[in-house]
Amino acid sequence: MGFLYLAFANCIRLKRVIVSVTNDLVTDQRVGKTCAVLTEMGFKVLLVGRKLKKSNSIQREYEVKRFRLLFNKGFLFYAEYNLRLFFFLLFSKKDLLFSNDLDTLVPNYLIRKIQKKKLIFDSHELFSEIPELENRKRVKNFWLAIEKKIIPKLKNIITVSNSIKEHYQSLYGVNVSVVRNIPENKKVIQTPFDFDTHGKKIILYQGSVNVGRGLELMIDTMHLLEDYILVIIGDGDISTKLIEKVNTLDLKNCVKFLGRINPDELKNLTPNTTVGMSLEEDLGLNYRYALPNKLFDYIHAEVPMIVSNLPEMKAIIKKYAIGEVLIDRTPISLASTIKTMAAKNYKKELIEAKKQLNWSLEKEKLISIISPLG
Repeated sequence: MGFLYLAFANCIRLKRVIVSVTNDLVTDQRVGKTCAVLTEMGFKVLLVGRKLKKSNSIQREYEVKRFRLLFNKGFLFYAEYNLRLFFFLLFSKKDLLFSNDLDTLVPNYLIRKIQKKKLIFDSHELFSEIPELENRKRVKNFWLAIEKKIIPKLKNIITVSNSIKEHYQSLYGVNVSVVRNIPENKKVIQTPFDFDTHGKKIILYQGSVNVGRGLELMIDTMHLLEDYILVIIGDGDISTKLIEKVNTLDLKNCVKFLGRINPDELKNLTPNTTVGMSLEEDLGLNYRYALPNKLFDYIHAEVPMIVSNLPEMKAIIKKYAIGEVLIDRTPISLASTIKTMAAKNYKKELIEAKKQLNWSLEKEKLISIISPLG
Protein backbone atom coordinates (compact mmCIF):
# COMPACT_ATOMS: atom_id res chain seq x y z
CA MET A 1 0.00 0.00 0.00
CA GLY A 2 2.97 2.31 0.69
CA PHE A 3 4.07 2.82 -2.95
CA LEU A 4 0.44 3.46 -4.01
CA TYR A 5 0.24 6.04 -1.25
CA LEU A 6 3.27 7.90 -2.58
CA ALA A 7 2.12 7.70 -6.19
CA PHE A 8 -1.30 9.06 -5.25
CA ALA A 9 0.24 11.82 -3.14
CA ASN A 10 2.39 13.00 -6.03
CA CYS A 11 -0.67 13.25 -8.27
CA ILE A 12 -2.68 15.45 -5.90
CA ARG A 13 -0.01 17.47 -4.13
CA LEU A 14 -1.63 20.78 -5.09
CA LYS A 15 -5.17 19.73 -4.17
CA ARG A 16 -6.70 21.66 -1.26
CA VAL A 17 -9.37 20.34 1.10
CA ILE A 18 -11.35 22.38 3.61
CA VAL A 19 -12.55 20.35 6.59
CA SER A 20 -15.27 22.00 8.68
CA VAL A 21 -16.67 21.29 12.14
CA THR A 22 -18.54 23.41 14.73
CA ASN A 23 -16.37 22.60 17.79
CA ASP A 24 -13.12 24.26 18.90
CA LEU A 25 -10.99 21.45 17.36
CA VAL A 26 -8.82 20.80 20.43
CA THR A 27 -10.32 17.50 21.61
CA ASP A 28 -11.89 16.22 18.37
CA GLN A 29 -9.74 13.17 17.77
CA ARG A 30 -11.78 11.88 14.82
CA VAL A 31 -11.37 15.09 12.85
CA GLY A 32 -7.69 15.21 13.81
CA LYS A 33 -7.14 11.71 12.42
CA THR A 34 -9.06 12.58 9.25
CA CYS A 35 -6.88 15.64 8.65
CA ALA A 36 -3.74 13.61 9.29
CA VAL A 37 -4.78 11.06 6.65
CA LEU A 38 -5.58 13.82 4.15
CA THR A 39 -2.17 15.37 4.81
CA GLU A 40 -0.41 12.00 4.35
CA MET A 41 -2.23 11.60 1.05
CA GLY A 42 -0.76 14.86 -0.22
CA PHE A 43 -3.70 17.22 0.27
CA LYS A 44 -3.17 20.75 1.52
CA VAL A 45 -5.54 20.75 4.51
CA LEU A 46 -7.39 23.66 6.09
CA LEU A 47 -9.40 22.76 9.21
CA VAL A 48 -12.17 25.21 10.16
CA GLY A 49 -13.86 25.39 13.57
CA ARG A 50 -14.46 28.02 16.24
CA LYS A 51 -12.62 29.53 19.19
CA LEU A 52 -14.24 29.91 22.59
CA LYS A 53 -13.11 32.03 25.53
CA LYS A 54 -11.63 28.98 27.27
CA SER A 55 -10.28 27.27 24.15
CA ASN A 56 -6.67 26.12 24.38
CA SER A 57 -4.16 27.00 21.70
CA ILE A 58 -3.76 24.48 18.91
CA GLN A 59 -0.72 23.45 16.87
CA ARG A 60 -1.17 21.16 13.87
CA GLU A 61 0.90 20.20 10.85
CA TYR A 62 -1.80 21.69 8.64
CA GLU A 63 -3.55 25.08 8.51
CA VAL A 64 -6.24 25.86 11.09
CA LYS A 65 -8.92 28.57 11.08
CA ARG A 66 -11.16 29.21 14.11
CA PHE A 67 -14.02 31.71 14.04
CA ARG A 68 -14.67 33.92 17.05
CA LEU A 69 -18.46 34.20 17.24
CA LEU A 70 -20.86 36.61 18.89
CA PHE A 71 -23.19 33.74 19.80
CA ASN A 72 -22.04 30.36 21.12
CA LYS A 73 -25.22 28.42 21.74
CA GLY A 74 -28.73 27.95 20.40
CA PHE A 75 -30.21 29.01 17.07
CA LEU A 76 -28.16 32.20 16.79
CA PHE A 77 -24.93 30.22 17.14
CA TYR A 78 -25.83 27.82 14.33
CA ALA A 79 -27.10 30.66 12.14
CA GLU A 80 -23.96 32.78 12.66
CA TYR A 81 -21.54 29.88 12.26
CA ASN A 82 -23.17 28.56 9.09
CA LEU A 83 -23.33 32.04 7.54
CA ARG A 84 -19.66 32.69 8.37
CA LEU A 85 -18.69 29.27 7.05
CA PHE A 86 -20.63 29.78 3.80
CA PHE A 87 -18.86 33.02 2.90
CA PHE A 88 -15.50 31.66 4.03
CA LEU A 89 -15.92 28.63 1.77
CA LEU A 90 -17.25 30.77 -1.08
CA PHE A 91 -14.10 32.92 -1.26
CA SER A 92 -11.52 30.26 -0.35
CA LYS A 93 -9.55 28.12 -2.75
CA LYS A 94 -10.48 24.45 -2.47
CA ASP A 95 -10.80 21.26 -4.50
CA LEU A 96 -12.61 19.12 -1.96
CA LEU A 97 -15.06 19.88 0.86
CA PHE A 98 -15.20 17.71 3.99
CA SER A 99 -18.26 18.40 6.16
CA ASN A 100 -18.44 16.94 9.68
CA ASP A 101 -21.97 16.45 11.02
CA LEU A 102 -25.28 17.93 10.03
CA ASP A 103 -24.56 21.32 11.62
CA THR A 104 -21.91 22.12 8.95
CA LEU A 105 -23.62 20.47 5.99
CA VAL A 106 -25.78 23.32 4.62
CA PRO A 107 -22.95 25.74 3.66
CA ASN A 108 -20.82 22.89 2.33
CA TYR A 109 -23.68 21.57 0.22
CA LEU A 110 -24.51 25.04 -1.15
CA ILE A 111 -20.88 25.61 -2.16
CA ARG A 112 -20.81 22.19 -3.75
CA LYS A 113 -23.84 23.19 -5.87
CA ILE A 114 -22.66 26.70 -6.69
CA GLN A 115 -19.01 25.93 -7.45
CA LYS A 116 -19.32 22.28 -8.54
CA LYS A 117 -16.93 20.99 -5.88
CA LYS A 118 -16.70 17.45 -4.53
CA LEU A 119 -18.05 16.86 -1.03
CA ILE A 120 -17.59 14.21 1.67
CA PHE A 121 -20.07 14.17 4.55
CA ASP A 122 -18.96 12.51 7.80
CA SER A 123 -21.88 11.93 10.20
CA HIS A 124 -20.42 11.39 13.68
CA GLU A 125 -23.91 10.80 15.09
CA LEU A 126 -27.60 10.95 14.21
CA PHE A 127 -27.71 14.69 14.85
CA SER A 128 -31.48 15.01 14.38
CA GLU A 129 -32.02 12.29 17.03
CA ILE A 130 -29.87 13.64 19.88
CA PRO A 131 -31.67 13.53 23.28
CA GLU A 132 -31.48 17.32 23.66
CA LEU A 133 -33.99 17.64 20.80
CA GLU A 134 -36.57 15.14 22.07
CA ASN A 135 -38.70 17.82 23.77
CA ARG A 136 -37.98 20.51 21.19
CA LYS A 137 -40.09 19.37 18.24
CA ARG A 138 -39.72 22.56 16.23
CA VAL A 139 -35.92 22.45 16.41
CA LYS A 140 -35.83 18.72 15.73
CA ASN A 141 -38.06 19.12 12.67
CA PHE A 142 -35.75 21.86 11.39
CA TRP A 143 -32.72 19.52 11.45
CA LEU A 144 -34.78 16.65 10.04
CA ALA A 145 -35.85 18.87 7.14
CA ILE A 146 -32.20 19.61 6.33
CA GLU A 147 -31.36 15.92 6.59
CA LYS A 148 -34.21 14.87 4.28
CA LYS A 149 -33.43 17.60 1.77
CA ILE A 150 -29.69 17.11 1.43
CA ILE A 151 -28.59 13.61 2.40
CA PRO A 152 -30.42 11.80 -0.47
CA LYS A 153 -28.40 13.97 -2.89
CA LEU A 154 -24.98 13.06 -1.48
CA LYS A 155 -22.64 10.49 -3.01
CA ASN A 156 -19.87 10.29 -0.42
CA ILE A 157 -21.17 9.64 3.09
CA ILE A 158 -19.23 8.28 6.07
CA THR A 159 -20.51 7.40 9.52
CA VAL A 160 -19.31 5.78 12.74
CA SER A 161 -21.44 2.65 13.17
CA ASN A 162 -23.28 0.02 11.16
CA SER A 163 -26.60 0.95 12.78
CA ILE A 164 -26.38 4.57 11.60
CA LYS A 165 -25.27 3.36 8.18
CA GLU A 166 -28.33 1.10 7.89
CA HIS A 167 -30.59 3.90 9.14
CA TYR A 168 -29.45 6.30 6.42
CA GLN A 169 -29.49 3.65 3.72
CA SER A 170 -33.00 2.51 4.62
CA LEU A 171 -34.41 6.02 4.98
CA TYR A 172 -32.72 7.79 2.08
CA GLY A 173 -31.52 5.06 -0.31
CA VAL A 174 -27.90 6.26 -0.20
CA ASN A 175 -24.61 4.39 0.01
CA VAL A 176 -22.82 4.90 3.34
CA SER A 177 -19.37 3.74 4.50
CA VAL A 178 -18.42 3.04 8.11
CA VAL A 179 -15.14 4.43 9.45
CA ARG A 180 -14.89 3.96 13.21
CA ASN A 181 -12.98 6.37 15.45
CA ILE A 182 -10.31 3.96 16.66
CA PRO A 183 -6.92 4.91 18.20
CA GLU A 184 -3.52 3.85 16.92
CA ASN A 185 -2.16 0.68 18.52
CA LYS A 186 0.55 2.06 20.78
CA LYS A 187 2.30 0.89 23.92
CA VAL A 188 0.34 1.66 27.09
CA ILE A 189 1.94 4.40 29.19
CA GLN A 190 0.62 5.19 32.67
CA THR A 191 0.69 8.55 34.41
CA PRO A 192 -0.77 8.47 37.93
CA PHE A 193 -3.72 10.64 38.91
CA ASP A 194 -2.79 13.79 40.80
CA PHE A 195 -4.83 12.76 43.85
CA ASP A 196 -4.31 10.03 46.44
CA THR A 197 -6.42 6.97 45.62
CA HIS A 198 -5.71 5.43 49.05
CA GLY A 199 -5.25 2.05 47.37
CA LYS A 200 -8.82 1.99 46.06
CA LYS A 201 -9.81 0.67 42.64
CA ILE A 202 -10.80 3.25 40.00
CA ILE A 203 -14.05 3.28 38.01
CA LEU A 204 -13.71 5.62 35.01
CA TYR A 205 -16.15 7.57 32.90
CA GLN A 206 -14.62 9.71 30.17
CA GLY A 207 -16.57 11.75 27.64
CA SER A 208 -19.30 14.38 27.51
CA VAL A 209 -21.11 15.03 30.78
CA ASN A 210 -24.58 15.32 29.31
CA VAL A 211 -28.10 13.97 29.76
CA GLY A 212 -28.54 10.23 29.21
CA ARG A 213 -24.95 9.09 29.83
CA GLY A 214 -25.85 6.99 32.89
CA LEU A 215 -23.81 9.22 35.20
CA GLU A 216 -26.54 9.52 37.80
CA LEU A 217 -26.68 5.73 38.06
CA MET A 218 -22.91 5.56 38.50
CA ILE A 219 -23.02 8.09 41.33
CA ASP A 220 -25.97 6.36 43.04
CA THR A 221 -23.96 3.11 42.98
CA MET A 222 -20.97 4.45 44.89
CA HIS A 223 -22.47 4.01 48.36
CA LEU A 224 -22.36 0.24 47.65
CA LEU A 225 -18.67 0.29 46.69
CA GLU A 226 -16.44 1.12 49.67
CA ASP A 227 -13.16 0.17 47.97
CA TYR A 228 -13.69 2.17 44.77
CA ILE A 229 -13.43 5.73 43.47
CA LEU A 230 -15.47 6.98 40.52
CA VAL A 231 -13.49 9.36 38.29
CA ILE A 232 -15.44 11.47 35.79
CA ILE A 233 -13.32 13.08 33.07
CA GLY A 234 -15.09 15.52 30.78
CA ASP A 235 -17.50 18.42 30.91
CA GLY A 236 -21.00 19.20 29.74
CA ASP A 237 -24.51 20.47 30.39
CA ILE A 238 -25.10 18.58 33.64
CA SER A 239 -21.66 18.90 35.28
CA THR A 240 -22.86 21.37 37.92
CA LYS A 241 -25.96 19.30 38.65
CA LEU A 242 -23.87 16.16 39.20
CA ILE A 243 -21.41 17.95 41.49
CA GLU A 244 -24.36 19.14 43.58
CA LYS A 245 -25.71 15.58 43.69
CA VAL A 246 -22.37 14.24 44.93
CA ASN A 247 -22.23 16.92 47.64
CA THR A 248 -25.81 16.19 48.72
CA LEU A 249 -25.08 12.44 48.99
CA ASP A 250 -21.81 13.15 50.83
CA LEU A 251 -19.78 11.24 48.24
CA LYS A 252 -17.02 13.79 47.69
CA ASN A 253 -14.34 11.34 48.84
CA CYS A 254 -15.32 8.65 46.35
CA VAL A 255 -16.39 10.67 43.26
CA LYS A 256 -13.81 12.89 41.53
CA PHE A 257 -14.58 15.36 38.72
CA LEU A 258 -11.45 16.13 36.68
CA GLY A 259 -13.09 18.23 33.93
CA ARG A 260 -11.82 18.28 30.36
CA ILE A 261 -8.36 16.84 29.81
CA ASN A 262 -6.22 16.99 26.69
CA PRO A 263 -6.55 13.69 24.74
CA ASP A 264 -2.80 13.01 24.90
CA GLU A 265 -2.82 13.36 28.70
CA LEU A 266 -6.02 11.34 28.99
CA LYS A 267 -4.48 8.37 27.17
CA ASN A 268 -1.93 8.08 29.96
CA LEU A 269 -4.49 8.35 32.77
CA THR A 270 -7.01 5.80 31.47
CA PRO A 271 -4.73 2.75 32.04
CA ASN A 272 -4.78 3.44 35.81
CA THR A 273 -8.39 2.29 36.05
CA THR A 274 -10.01 -1.02 36.93
CA VAL A 275 -13.13 -0.68 34.80
CA GLY A 276 -14.44 1.80 32.24
CA MET A 277 -18.09 2.83 31.95
CA SER A 278 -20.28 3.56 28.93
CA LEU A 279 -23.86 3.45 30.20
CA GLU A 280 -25.77 5.57 27.69
CA GLU A 281 -29.55 5.39 28.07
CA ASP A 282 -31.86 4.46 25.22
CA LEU A 283 -33.03 8.03 24.66
CA GLY A 284 -33.78 7.93 20.95
CA LEU A 285 -31.95 6.60 17.94
CA ASN A 286 -28.76 8.61 18.39
CA TYR A 287 -27.87 6.85 21.66
CA ARG A 288 -29.37 3.53 20.57
CA TYR A 289 -27.09 3.38 17.53
CA ALA A 290 -24.04 4.95 19.22
CA LEU A 291 -20.59 3.43 19.20
CA PRO A 292 -18.82 5.80 21.63
CA ASN A 293 -15.16 6.68 21.15
CA LYS A 294 -14.48 5.83 24.78
CA LEU A 295 -15.03 2.12 24.11
CA PHE A 296 -12.00 2.08 21.83
CA ASP A 297 -10.06 4.31 24.23
CA TYR A 298 -10.70 1.80 27.02
CA ILE A 299 -9.63 -1.08 24.77
CA HIS A 300 -6.35 0.63 23.87
CA ALA A 301 -5.69 1.41 27.53
CA GLU A 302 -6.35 -2.31 28.23
CA VAL A 303 -9.25 -1.50 30.54
CA PRO A 304 -12.33 -3.78 30.54
CA MET A 305 -15.69 -2.06 30.45
CA ILE A 306 -19.36 -2.18 31.36
CA VAL A 307 -21.72 -0.98 28.63
CA SER A 308 -25.42 -0.46 28.04
CA ASN A 309 -27.58 -3.13 26.45
CA LEU A 310 -27.58 -1.26 23.12
CA PRO A 311 -26.73 -2.92 19.79
CA GLU A 312 -23.39 -1.41 18.77
CA MET A 313 -21.80 -1.42 22.22
CA LYS A 314 -23.12 -4.89 23.05
CA ALA A 315 -21.73 -6.27 19.77
CA ILE A 316 -18.19 -5.10 20.63
CA ILE A 317 -18.32 -6.61 24.12
CA LYS A 318 -19.71 -9.93 22.92
CA LYS A 319 -17.32 -10.26 19.96
CA TYR A 320 -14.13 -9.58 21.90
CA ALA A 321 -15.15 -10.69 25.44
CA ILE A 322 -13.69 -7.53 26.98
CA GLY A 323 -16.34 -6.65 29.57
CA GLU A 324 -19.98 -6.96 30.52
CA VAL A 325 -23.34 -5.69 29.28
CA LEU A 326 -25.50 -4.15 32.02
CA ILE A 327 -29.05 -5.48 31.66
CA ASP A 328 -30.59 -4.38 34.96
CA ARG A 329 -29.89 -0.65 35.35
CA THR A 330 -29.95 -0.50 39.16
CA PRO A 331 -27.21 0.39 41.66
CA ILE A 332 -27.26 -3.13 43.12
CA SER A 333 -26.79 -4.76 39.72
CA LEU A 334 -24.10 -2.29 38.63
CA ALA A 335 -22.17 -2.69 41.91
CA SER A 336 -22.31 -6.48 41.60
CA THR A 337 -21.07 -6.35 37.99
CA ILE A 338 -18.17 -4.06 38.92
CA LYS A 339 -17.07 -6.37 41.74
CA THR A 340 -17.30 -9.45 39.51
CA MET A 341 -15.23 -7.79 36.78
CA ALA A 342 -12.60 -6.56 39.22
CA ALA A 343 -11.91 -10.18 40.17
CA LYS A 344 -11.31 -11.27 36.55
CA ASN A 345 -8.38 -10.78 34.17
CA TYR A 346 -9.26 -9.46 30.69
CA LYS A 347 -5.66 -8.75 29.60
CA LYS A 348 -5.42 -11.40 26.87
CA GLU A 349 -8.76 -10.46 25.30
CA LEU A 350 -7.99 -6.73 25.39
CA ILE A 351 -4.61 -7.18 23.70
CA GLU A 352 -6.23 -9.23 20.95
CA ALA A 353 -8.97 -6.60 20.50
CA LYS A 354 -6.29 -3.90 20.17
CA LYS A 355 -4.67 -5.79 17.31
CA GLN A 356 -7.91 -5.93 15.36
CA LEU A 357 -9.32 -2.54 16.31
CA ASN A 358 -6.66 0.02 15.43
CA TRP A 359 -6.47 3.10 13.24
CA SER A 360 -3.74 1.72 10.94
CA LEU A 361 -6.32 -0.77 9.61
CA GLU A 362 -9.41 1.43 9.90
CA LYS A 363 -7.95 4.38 7.99
CA GLU A 364 -7.61 2.24 4.85
CA LYS A 365 -11.40 2.57 4.50
CA LEU A 366 -11.10 6.36 4.63
CA ILE A 367 -8.29 6.34 2.05
CA SER A 368 -10.42 4.24 -0.32
CA ILE A 369 -13.23 6.82 -0.08
CA ILE A 370 -10.99 9.85 -0.59
CA SER A 371 -8.74 8.46 -3.36
CA PRO A 372 -11.28 8.57 -6.24
CA LEU A 373 -12.07 12.20 -5.39
CA GLY A 374 -8.48 13.41 -5.73
